[in-house]
Amino acid sequence: MTELYLTAYDGNFLGPIAKALGWIMEMIYIFLADVCHLESIALTILIFTLVIYLLLFPLTYKQQKFSVLNRKMQPEMQAINEKYKGKNDQNSMMAKQEETQALYDKYGISPSGSCIQIFIQMPILFALFRVFYNVPAYISPVKNYFTELVNGIMATDGYATTMQTIFDESKIPNLKVDLTTTDPNVMSNYLVDILYKLSANGWSMVSDAFPALSGSIDNVVAKLEKINYIFVLNISDTPWNMMKVSWSSKEWVVIICSILVPVISYVAQVISIKLMPTADSGNDQMAQQMKTMNMLMPLMSLYITFVTPVGLGIYWAFGAIVRTVQQIFLNKHFEKIDLEAIIEANKEKAAKKAEKRGIRQAQIYEAARMNTRKSMADKATISSELKETLDKAEELRASAPKTSMAAKANLVKEYNEKNNK
Repeated sequence: MTELYLTAYDGNFLGPIAKALGWIMEMIYIFLADVCHLESIALTILIFTLVIYLLLFPLTYKQQKFSVLNRKMQPEMQAINEKYKGKNDQNSMMAKQEETQALYDKYGISPSGSCIQIFIQMPILFALFRVFYNVPAYISPVKNYFTELVNGIMATDGYATTMQTIFDESKIPNLKVDLTTTDPNVMSNYLVDILYKLSANGWSMVSDAFPALSGSIDNVVAKLEKINYIFVLNISDTPWNMMKVSWSSKEWVVIICSILVPVISYVAQVISIKLMPTADSGNDQMAQQMKTMNMLMPLMSLYITFVTPVGLGIYWAFGAIVRTVQQIFLNKHFEKIDLEAIIEANKEKAAKKAEKRGIRQAQIYEAARMNTRKSMADKATISSELKETLDKAEELRASAPKTSMAAKANLVKEYNEKNNK
């Protein structure tokens, strides 16, 4: 995985998305802390998930509507395919394309309607990995909890060597630091990086190395246990890493909870997909591909939530639960909806679109015809001007003095014409 730093991820594509999502999370965290007096990153993630899915609901509704109308449209689509079966000439292909587009217009759907949400969801998921792995970079109140302790560490002689040893022995995954830097701001960020991701054993090493800072250390540890844990799970650590660390100390509760996050995510994904109406394409091969994808997606979530921060697993699992609830209500809604009324309304829109396409095609044809006329007129003008220029040149050569170069050229021309006859 890409190495991460405390400073917010600055990738050209995911960087701005991560910063935007981090800003939303920061506002939710500050609201919960100031208004509700609840400082919890896990609770922030749950509310953040609800906000994201509320923002995406219009797309979700559109996708579900697409699937329902697509299934109703299939008999007509199959009739078009049968009508042009085996006809590969240009006119037939253009006619088929026009009829297919008219059918989509009639039902008010787009061929890409089922893909839009996936294309939006994936960048959000990848950007959230950046945010959940490195929360202090995006939620400033969390970073501020470390200020007093970091200042105390940096005021201690030989702190860089000591912290490098703690970092090496802690074996924090997917993190790179350079504690030889001379920039105090960069060094401060690196120290927050390390401290934020330390295990209980790591904090014991910090306490032993900096006994004079025991009060600050206890305050930070107590604060992190309050804001950065959901039950016994550190939201910035991965279930797989927590299982490996807890196995040697036989912390069975941590191991079981670490397994539960990916399992809940997997089960919720399966239920959500089962409830979701499918857009029947009328193509057996495509239907098989969709079935395979629906089977692989939950398995992919099972793997990803094992090896990414628990916070991302919470988002994914809770998101699947939210989608399941949404799906139950949407299914009931589409059972009651009058599809025929929607189709009739779309027929009127389709007629207007067809009229516009007809006007547009006529405009293109007329423009092409006018361009052709202009081209032919320009060619005629050029030919006329060229003929006039050649005639004048011929007159000048005929009247040229006998000692001039033009007269000699005339003699050569006459000689060549005489011999070529």
